[in-house]
Amino acid sequence: MAKKNIDWSNLSFSYMPTDKRYVSMFKDGAWDEGALVDDPNIVLNECACVFQYAQTVFEGLKAYETEDGRTVIFRPDLNAQRLADSARRLSMAPFPEDRFIDAVKQTVKANLDYVPPYGSGASLYIRPFLMGTNAVIGVQPATEYMFRILTTPVGPYFKGGVKPIYIKVSDYDRAAPHGTGHIKAGLNYAMSLYPIVKAHEEGFAENMYLDAATRTYVEETGGANFLFVTKDGKLVTPKSDSILPSITRRSLMYVAEHYLGMEVEHRPVPFEEVPEFAEIGLCGTAAVISPIGKISDHGKDICVPSGMDEIGPVLKKLRETLINIQECRIEAPEGWVHVIE
Repeated sequence: MAKKNIDWSNLSFSYMPTDKRYVSMFKDGAWDEGALVDDPNIVLNECACVFQYAQTVFEGLKAYETEDGRTVIFRPDLNAQRLADSARRLSMAPFPEDRFIDAVKQTVKANLDYVPPYGSGASLYIRPFLMGTNAVIGVQPATEYMFRILTTPVGPYFKGGVKPIYIKVSDYDRAAPHGTGHIKAGLNYAMSLYPIVKAHEEGFAENMYLDAATRTYVEETGGANFLFVTKDGKLVTPKSDSILPSITRRSLMYVAEHYLGMEVEHRPVPFEEVPEFAEIGLCGTAAVISPIGKISDHGKDICVPSGMDEIGPVLKKLRETLINIQECRIEAPEGWVHVIE
């Protein structure tokens, strides 16, 4: 297949419809066999549960072209597992995990000519999502569901290189103890929209959310996990039942320990410890690692020692190593990289 006539080097991180998307419906207690379809539009009843009670969960992963011309995806089994966990938490019918991986591969294969060429810095973003579709007026779960996968070519999250960002400690709560912070539900992201708009208006790139119970421990931002590097080179990631289990974060922890020989700790991180770290970053599918230069704590700036002007050396090495694994320049652990045949 020939690549689409797209200016790959100038792609933004935004939606561009591709030729095919995958759809499967759940009704009468079972999922249908699913199919690839052409139409990007969805027609639902005005009283569909997704509209009335936000019964929807989603995932995000990417497809890459490697130097030798193959197309690969990264750890889709973890996305399948997390989507199923998210669905169960919202009393939705989980899409079968083995079928999830096959559906992702079908969708990417059907849109191969939208996979950006190797070396462009771009990738094919894959967005699986699940929603309650039947009419529900009383507060209750839906009985019918739609699972879809869309794809869109996207440019690098950072234009002009990875530059440190300025964030603020938020007075808002992202998630409650025993709530839904640990799942990838649309409602969690809706809750973060007002605080992030306010942060942007004040000149900040993101919010640092603290735990809702005591407001003394670091949790995450509206859409990314934190990474901390100690002055003696140890990687520390916050642990909490209300933090989303980021696939990128878990992968980076493995890379740090097994590829770079670093000591790794996954533990609660008191906010009072933040000024002691040498490097701080955010991690997620879109950017892999975004370095943090400064954190505003109600008007008082915490300046990160390594990372004010450019990404610190440890986070830079972590980021480069994971990207090299994703793009098959470094051998990946078994099962991490799936080739689209």
